This record gives sequence, structure tokens and C-alpha cells, in this order.
Amino acid sequence: MSLNFNIAIDGFSSCGKSTIAKNISKKYKMNYIDTGAMYRAFTLFRIRKGIIIDNKFDESQLITCLDQVNISFKYNYLQNISQTFLNDENVENLIRGFEVSKYVSLISQIQEVRDKLVLIQQAIGKNKNTIMDGRDIGTKVFPNAKLKFFIIASTEIRARRRFDEMIKKGENISYEEVKENLISRDNNDMNRKVNPLIQADDAILIDNSYLSIKDQNSLVFSYVEKMIKHD
Repeated sequence: MSLNFNIAIDGFSSCGKSTIAKNISKKYKMNYIDTGAMYRAFTLFRIRKGIIIDNKFDESQLITCLDQVNISFKYNYLQNISQTFLNDENVENLIRGFEVSKYVSLISQIQEVRDKLVLIQQAIGKNKNTIMDGRDIGTKVFPNAKLKFFIIASTEIRARRRFDEMIKKGENISYEEVKENLISRDNNDMNRKVNPLIQADDAILIDNSYLSIKDQNSLVFSYVEKMIKHD
């Protein structure tokens, strides 16, 4: 099955956007692009170059390095997941670390960075049958997407999800640090001048604070099925 439309998923950090997108992609054989991973990969590149140190960076240096970054996705059939590559290096695990999380919202506020990545994202979705999750997919990247979701969950639940995920990966971090980081990222995402995080007028709002994965899947799949019937 190849769907003749794109799906946009937006929402706050650690609210399960990627899980929803991956599950829809798997069920309906859609191309899945994790746009957050693109911003994370870009941030990792800057950290490695020493351009970002203790929340301080030279914006002009960041912009100058834009053409040095090549971000791509490759499907790992053994692990059944899509992995992020930065200049041909698999950085899927590295970009999920707390150091990248601290800076990614700051980097994503820079207009030149967003402009470059949005163009890449729009080119990928030109042939339809693509699902993307991020912060501005339904408002900027795919404003004409036929199906849009806006995902929310309480700060405490999101922080707990993120904390548990990091502990499993061996990160040395406290729950309070994770919660403070989420609050800071929420503020940056909602208040940045370029493509802030807002719910598109035609997006379906889903609060998954107390939804199981099974119930969440049933809900979003029902909306996809309705769109398929009416498309």
C-alpha cells in the first residue's frame, strides 16, 4: 500500500511523536523521517567542532558550517529501525544523549539552520507517502498535509519517560535535570521567532499522558483509515 498523502506529527519533546510516526509508518508502509534527529545530528556536529561550549556559540560559525553537514537515514533491517547518519557515520545513539539534548533547542532557533533542513524535508515529502514528526511539520514543512496530529502529555510524565530511557542507556543524570531540560526546551520551542511550536488549526489533538501504546495505536490508526477512505 502506498498512500497518496503525507502525515504531519508535531508536539513537545518526549511526548511519543516518534513512536506514533514509526508505528504508522510500519503499518502503512510509509516513508518515515525523524526531523528531530536531523536537528540533533546538526547539533552533534557543532559540539564536536567546539563551536558550542557551555550554552555559548558563535552563530556566524554555525551558519558557515551548514554545507559541511550531510544528514541521511538508513534502515537497519536486523534491528528493524531507521538510523541517522551524519556524514556517513551512524550517530543514532550519540544524538539521543543528554549533551545533545541540552543544546538542540538553541540550535534549532537559528533561521538559516531551519531553512536548510526544511528544504530537505520538503523535498523528501514531494512524492507523498511520507510521515514526519517534529515541531513545525504541520505549520511549515507540510502545511497542506491531509492528516495532522498534535501530541501532548504532562511535563512530569514526559520527564519520567525520558529519564527512564536515559538510565537504560547508562546516562548519569537525575530526574530533576531531565525535567528542567524539558521545561527549557518547551520554552525555547514555543517562543522562538522562527517557526515556533504551535498546533496547526487543522491538527488533531491527542493527549497520551495515560494512553497505552496499544490504545494510542488504535486511535491514530482509526484517523488514518478514515483518511484513506476519503482520499
